[in-house]
Amino acid sequence: MPNQDTEQPGQDKRTAKLDWYGQVSTAGMVLLAIIGLIAVYEVSTRHPQTDDAEIFANFIGIAPVVEGPILHLNVVDNQHVKQGDLLFEIDDRPYKYALDHAVSDQAALEGQIVDEERRIRAEVHAVTASGAATRSASANVDRAQASIREAEADVAHSEAALDRAKTEWTYAGNNLHRVEPLLAKQYVTVDQVDQARTAEQAGAQSVQEAESQLALNRAHLNSMRAALAEAKASAEQSTAQLHQSQSSVLTLDPLVAQRQGRAAAISNAQYNYNECRVYAPFDARVTNLVISEGAYAHVGQEIFTLIDTRVWWVLANFRETQLKHIQPGMTADVYVMSDAGLRFTGVVESTGYGVIPDPSIVGRITSGLPDVQRTLSWVHLASRYPVRIRIQSPPSDAIRLGESAVVVIRGYQRKR
Repeated sequence: MPNQDTEQPGQDKRTAKLDWYGQVSTAGMVLLAIIGLIAVYEVSTRHPQTDDAEIFANFIGIAPVVEGPILHLNVVDNQHVKQGDLLFEIDDRPYKYALDHAVSDQAALEGQIVDEERRIRAEVHAVTASGAATRSASANVDRAQASIREAEADVAHSEAALDRAKTEWTYAGNNLHRVEPLLAKQYVTVDQVDQARTAEQAGAQSVQEAESQLALNRAHLNSMRAALAEAKASAEQSTAQLHQSQSSVLTLDPLVAQRQGRAAAISNAQYNYNECRVYAPFDARVTNLVISEGAYAHVGQEIFTLIDTRVWWVLANFRETQLKHIQPGMTADVYVMSDAGLRFTGVVESTGYGVIPDPSIVGRITSGLPDVQRTLSWVHLASRYPVRIRIQSPPSDAIRLGESAVVVIRGYQRKR
């Protein structure tokens, strides 16, 4: 019994000591777990990361602007090309013929314009001559009118002279008839009778001369009137020729208006001819090449694709609760799945501001009223928004378009 009493206190002490160690260990493990959770939370908060990311780059489909057989194909699938490298050539002979034809049409038009300019210069001279002829005809009309007035005056003067000669002849005849009977009675002498007879004969002759002069002046007047009519007709003809010559000068405008159209035809033919040779617009990698030499290329139909190797970026989907910790300008580490040990440095360019709404939450957006499903989801997952991260100085042969990636946001770079 004494031995049992002696052993019991020692055993209680060891048990109590072991309990104390167990409690301390448990408390330490809980504390370490709490510290680990805090550390994980801090890291995930300050340095958000996601494995829902892909490598992206710009890419374009190479399609010819002109159509025809492919004579030379200078690239192969997955080949890296430099800006300005010749990719392929299309048979350019039809387009060369079209260009030569357009140039020939323009040369023919220019020849027509030169000929027309010469003709117009001749017509301008004709206009000048017609103007001079018109002015000369007008002067002739004026001269004819003046001659008519002069002839009319001559006729009037001749008529007056005829009247005067008739009056004098009548007087001489009456005087002769008066003195002849007096000769028998010897009241007058023979000389006086002879003088009276001579005066009567002279009066008759004067009347004849006055009538002849009157007829001559009247004929001259009629001639002047005919000359006036001819001068007026000539003036009208000269005026008509002047108007016709003036209207002919304007015929150059339609030919000159065709110059722009001919020049546009040459530019279009030159453009099509140049497009028979297709060059790389930037440094790129050829992909999806499914055509060979001899195939017929159609306008707008893609022959292969060029991936722009100058700029690469990552589209990383982050939860909406993480977006407040991601700002443009922050640096990021990018890891690709093909080589987990390879790390790229990126810079956040922008964050997304819109995704397609979840139909299980808001229903389908249709015309009219929203189609809200009558279901209740007890678990709401956070939406993910794309974050665009540009990769800095990426090697063109180390990453591929569409490759999976892991992104870790590191924050802003420290200024040195």
